[in-house]
Order: sequence, then C-alpha cells, then structure tokens
Amino acid sequence: MSKKTVLITGAAGFLGSHLCDRFIAEGYAVIGMDNFITGDKKNIEHLLEHPNFRFIKHDVTEYIKIDENLDYILHFASPASPIDYLKIPIQTLKVGSLGTHNLLGLAKAKKARLLIASTSEVYGDPLVHPQPETYYGNVNTIGPRGVYDEAKRFQESITMAYHRFHGLETRIVRIFNTYGPRMRLNDGRVIPAFMGQALRGEDLTIFGNGLQTRSFCYVDDQVEGIYRLLLSDYSYPVNIGNPHEITIKDFAEEIIKLTGTTQKIIYKELPVDDPLQRQPDITLAKELLGWEPKISRAEGMAKTYNYFKSLSENELYKSEHKDFSSFNTK
Repeated sequence: MSKKTVLITGAAGFLGSHLCDRFIAEGYAVIGMDNFITGDKKNIEHLLEHPNFRFIKHDVTEYIKIDENLDYILHFASPASPIDYLKIPIQTLKVGSLGTHNLLGLAKAKKARLLIASTSEVYGDPLVHPQPETYYGNVNTIGPRGVYDEAKRFQESITMAYHRFHGLETRIVRIFNTYGPRMRLNDGRVIPAFMGQALRGEDLTIFGNGLQTRSFCYVDDQVEGIYRLLLSDYSYPVNIGNPHEITIKDFAEEIIKLTGTTQKIIYKELPVDDPLQRQPDITLAKELLGWEPKISRAEGMAKTYNYFKSLSENELYKSEHKDFSSFNTK
C-alpha cells in the first residue's frame, strides 16, 4: 500500500515544522508549504533532502495547485504572535479567510481530510474559567487583536460550513500557548521574551501587574494531541493545551531561577484586550482522544532554554527578527 500524503501549511513555522517531523517519522509523504512571512527556512532545512519531504514556497491566500493525491491537509499558516499580527493585520485576516477557503476547496477536490489550527484566542478575554469548547468567548471584534481573533473565528465558521454543506471531513484544534525549540526569539510572546532577556542580561519585562495567568503546553505534547485529533472521528473544536495555570509574575521568577540570572522584574502597561486568564478545559480531549500533556513545565522549559542557549550571539542580540515591508505592499 502506498504511503499517505499530507500537506502542511505554515511548514516553516515553529509548530508547523514540528508537525512535519512527526508525520515524516510516522511514514507519511509530507508536502510543506510556506511563504516565509513569519516562518524560517532553517526550521525545515534538516528535511529538505529527505525522500519523503517536498517543499513548496507559496502564499496560501493565492490559488493552490497540488498535483499529488492528498489524504490530509493541516492548515497552520498564520502569524501567531501579537507583534507580528499587529504589523501585518491584513495578511493575518487574509490567511484565516482566503487561505482557509482555498484549502477547503483543495480538500474538497482531493477528497482529503482538513484539520485547521484554531486558537484559545477565540475565547478572547474569557468570562468563563477554565475555558471549555462550549464557551462562545468574549472578543472585541474591532480591537487591535481582533484581526487575529476574528480570522480564527471565521476560519472555524467556514470550516464547519464546508463540513455541513459539502460533507467535507474536517477537524478543528484550539491551541493554547505552546512552546519549545524553534520558537522565534523576538516574536513578542512571553517565553521567548523572558528567555532572550535572561540570556542577554536584561531585566525581565512584565506587562500589567503580573497576576494574569497562562497555561503553557510543550510542543511534543501539542503535536501528539493534534495527531490524535486528525485521526479521530470528531468534527467539532477540541482544546489542546496544558491546564496547569501560572501567573506571569510567578513564571518570570521561575525563569530567573532556571537561568541562574540576577535580573530584576520590571512592569509596563498591559496591552489593549490582553486576556487576564487563559486555561484550557481538556475534559473533551481526555475523553475523546485519551490525550493529556505528559511533559512538566520544568522539563519543557529546561529543553527550551537549552535551545535558546544554542543560538548564535548574532541571533540573540538581533533586535528586529522580521521585516514585513515586502509583504505590506499587498
């Protein structure tokens, strides 16, 4: 029997590249697609000569042509950090709308199963805690973060429309804060921000009073949950994340202890619409997929810190990781 083929968009991104690794390891033929707007070729360089991997540089908001038969499509193309999507708001909206529409059409033509990467951001600044899949969210549609939140909410809506109207096999994963090797150091999210500041000897910056909470899931656990969901028979959204919650202030103190540094913690104003609580209810994932995270925050953060320590001095001190000027002409 010939091996199954999977298309992964956002393949050069942090999470997309780990998914490529997983599907290669499972014996799939993998087609990776990325336009490098936020992804990085170095994340997939180790796969470029692999006989079961093929890469296509392409923007999924443009028409997608794939000659091969496809069994599965995983749509992970999207900016994912606030710094990125505030700089490229139109592209963020387009990849969640036009990009998803193109991939749904491709899935329909190829009779492939499509899994989309949604996010805990669909819950906004939640009034229900922890957040179950049945919670509809508290989102500011016209706030600065709305470009990401609403792109993902629309993505879920159009995916379910194709599922109901065309009978397309679809899966929706709602991803909660994921971390690990290959995160971009300067993407603005709390883990790479703290790690970079610690390694550079800078004070750690907290936005707000530090009492807001997050729940961090190590990338290997996240990939396992996504893999199980893809192969399940469930079409509605499923939270995949780690329910062990921590305040940002306590987390900063953990990072200082982990890195053995002596920096202070400094406080700045909280950004608009930044959620004060974020914790997944993973009851459904446990019951449906037999999944729950296995890797503790201490173990995962140690692995992540070792990755950031391995970066070159040039990468560590680079103040601007991405230049979006060529993309902002569209």
